[in-house]
Amino acid sequence: MIVYTCNTRTEDSAMRRKLTITVAEDVYEGLHRVIGPRHISQFLETLARPHVLLEDMDAAYAAMAGDESRESEALEWAEGTLIAVAELFGAANETR
Repeated sequence: MIVYTCNTRTEDSAMRRKLTITVAEDVYEGLHRVIGPRHISQFLETLARPHVLLEDMDAAYAAMAGDESRESEALEWAEGTLIAVAELFGAANETR
């Protein structure tokens, strides 16, 4: 087992907090090999940021909503799913 200590940013980008995490040795070696020893903290912060900071998620959802092609595709998928579920339950109710 490897204990890895990294620094992460808080809301104020000038303020940093120390965070200690425990990862399996093969994960640590992979991070060290692929990401590089001086870049692991930034890599992990970049991965975590959209999952823990609401304003980043709000901005991402706003950007997606502004993409008309994507919204049209999402609406088509949602409607198709509703129709499939209705047909499935409609067929199930007809056999009762």
